[in-house]
Amino acid sequence: MKSTHSMTWWDRFRDHDITYSFCHSPVTMLAAIVTLLMVLAAFGAPLLTSYTPFEPGSLSLMDAFLPPAWEPEGVSQHLLGTDGQGRDILAAIMYGTQVSLTVGMLSVLLSVAIGIPLGIIAGYFGGWVDTAIMRFADIQLTIPPILIALMIDGITRTSLSSEVHEVIAIPVLIVSIGLASWPQYARITRSGAMVERRKDYIAAAKLIQTPTALVLLRHIFPNVVGPTLIVATIGVAVAIIIEATLSFLGVGVPPTTPSLGTLIRIGNNFLFSGEWWITFFPALTLVVLVLSVNLIGDWLRDTFNPKLR
Repeated sequence: MKSTHSMTWWDRFRDHDITYSFCHSPVTMLAAIVTLLMVLAAFGAPLLTSYTPFEPGSLSLMDAFLPPAWEPEGVSQHLLGTDGQGRDILAAIMYGTQVSLTVGMLSVLLSVAIGIPLGIIAGYFGGWVDTAIMRFADIQLTIPPILIALMIDGITRTSLSSEVHEVIAIPVLIVSIGLASWPQYARITRSGAMVERRKDYIAAAKLIQTPTALVLLRHIFPNVVGPTLIVATIGVAVAIIIEATLSFLGVGVPPTTPSLGTLIRIGNNFLFSGEWWITFFPALTLVVLVLSVNLIGDWLRDTFNPKLR
């Protein structure tokens, strides 16, 4: 058995409890592999496919409504078939997944950037500061995030021209989902900050007159951010669903931008006319992506919470 000093970083990584837990969870390993492959396919789409969906110059109406390649009328160039305008479904899914992942991750990043500082401030100072922040969070939690996103999107649509709104539609969507989801991260962080502020090392830091900002940043933040980031993993899946729902309703990303919700909405128009593949494969991609991210989030929660071991 190697001594601690002679162990390399690979030995420590291999023998770590997290690595052991991951390697002994086949479901988590499969979810991680699927998620990784989908992320690589999404952001590597320009290298993996020569088709550029939603660009008029690359469309061919002669190839419209082609079924998947294994169907009698399918062609090998379009593995999952084409839609009513000749778009390659596989390429559209790859680009659409890229948009959905971008919106999901950036919106959660915004929520975390808002929720963690407010939660730390509320938990550390308490009193009227805690009451004001948490009551505002409680009020917002009574409103479904999708309604808040719809409201923000509606305000931008009415106050800006359609051309300007189409350009900034994705940033508006990210901000809408981010502003709608910060309270849950603030509440989790607040609970951790309330526990940490009563510990001896915080009292020692105050005794030597450490500035409050340094106490919050150097001592409180590292000890409360872990559980919040675990919840944020599941939050990415929720944000992707919200984006897909808004896009399906026609108030998310613009019609000229592929996202999984947009592709499902387009395919829904042809679902009952026999072209099932146009909506089935984007919907299946959305289900698999959200399920995989959720499984990873569940594993992280169980692994880092000692009470669940």
